[in-house]
Amino acid sequence: MSDEQNTAPRKPGGIYEHYCEHPGCKKDGGWGFATGKQAPHWFCYEHKAEGKKYTAQP
Repeated sequence: MSDEQNTAPRKPGGIYEHYCEHPGCKKDGGWGFATGKQAPHWFCYEHKAEGKKYTAQP
């Protein structure tokens, strides 16, 4: 038990489901693409080439 009185309860871990961001695709997005601290964009295997544009450095 913790000595700290006002700590927020921990959220239970779980499985996060990401879906492909390609328009019209409903497949699981197993490949995430991001640069730095930006939010990742998720794509399925078939459309993962589209995600590579999110890792390009300006």
